[in-house]
Amino acid sequence: MNAQVLSDQELLNQYFAGDSSAISQLIERHGRRVRDYIRMLVKDRDLADDIFQNTFIKVVRVIDEGRYVDSGKFLSWVLRIAHNQVIDHFRSRKQEKLVSESEAGYDVLGTLRFAEPTVEDRMVGEQIQRDLRALVEQLPEEQREVVKLRYFSGLSFREIAEQTDVSINTALGRMRYALINLRRLIKEKKLILN
Repeated sequence: MNAQVLSDQELLNQYFAGDSSAISQLIERHGRRVRDYIRMLVKDRDLADDIFQNTFIKVVRVIDEGRYVDSGKFLSWVLRIAHNQVIDHFRSRKQEKLVSESEAGYDVLGTLRFAEPTVEDRMVGEQIQRDLRALVEQLPEEQREVVKLRYFSGLSFREIAEQTDVSINTALGRMRYALINLRRLIKEKKLILN
């Protein structure tokens, strides 16, 4: 049977039926996305790998204990666990780290840069990133979270809604107000972000 055709729930059913390779297929299917998400949040490859392992240990434990309830949102559920693992890590260290757009490889509009930047481009880009990070940090927590999940983690609004446990309309509304607030702050501070 071709594992690529099986849904997440079908693989879980196989795992419950005793096929231990089914859980490995699920981890392989979603592992890269989860690992990338964690790396963007923590900015440290080794730490991200540790949190990634802890995430899937918890995923398997919850599944083995029969506490996972399928709602057709397996990846979102795993991402929520990963997100909580990252928060737990930072709480234990009593500090917060942020991911800048430049470190994530994105410019202000969320598009990948394809050309090698000049020294001047790098200097200007670094200043823009510092300014933008400072502006994002001035946003209310709910708006700041949506901006980070959308632009730094590349999640869709549906995924953001599931991750933050709100409706899609609420997630969209928070992004709308975040952009309005960012434009206002840019205008007030007379910044040029291009």
